[in-house]
Amino acid sequence: MSHDDFAVEPVKGLPEAPPEGEQILWQGRPDTRALAREALNINWVIGYFAVLAAWRFISVVDLMPIGQAIGATLPYFILGAVVCALLYGIALIQARATVYTITTSRIAMRIGAALTMTINLPYKELGNAALDLRKNGTGTIALDTTGATKISYLVLWPHARPWTFGKTQPALRCIPDAEHVAQILADAAEARINMPEVTRMPTTDPVAAE
Repeated sequence: MSHDDFAVEPVKGLPEAPPEGEQILWQGRPDTRALAREALNINWVIGYFAVLAAWRFISVVDLMPIGQAIGATLPYFILGAVVCALLYGIALIQARATVYTITTSRIAMRIGAALTMTINLPYKELGNAALDLRKNGTGTIALDTTGATKISYLVLWPHARPWTFGKTQPALRCIPDAEHVAQILADAAEARINMPEVTRMPTTDPVAAE
């Protein structure tokens, strides 16, 4: 597992050109709406401000004309809209800065809006992959690493399995057509792990043998 900061990308999403024989099978990035909903909990924020606005309106509607009651409630809607716009903007920036790459040898994650890094995950350092699939086809593929290298949850966020702090799991978050991508990953990992490794046998010196 390795990462390369501030490198110029000769290939989109990769800090260097793939070595000979390695092929890119898929590239993608998070869906912005799904990322805002699942990583930034924008739906809960909308609900929170809606409840606040409803509570404010109910508490004042008996004390003043309905027009004034609506005016007293309006700031809650405005504040909620501003907060949600900021969260959606963060999700948009994160999604556009991200490139997930699946090759015949590894998974590469180019992540980070302000501080960009590329994390390489060879298949031989991965244990299991878990798919969290949504009804609209988007989903998250969480990766269980077996190598000794540990990655900080804060460094990975939001590209990590949610609420898994003991052993941080890198994740391809909120990707479209996640089931198809998971199948590409499974096939590539199986082919790579089952690929025999050819090693050179030591050469016997015929003169020494005599």
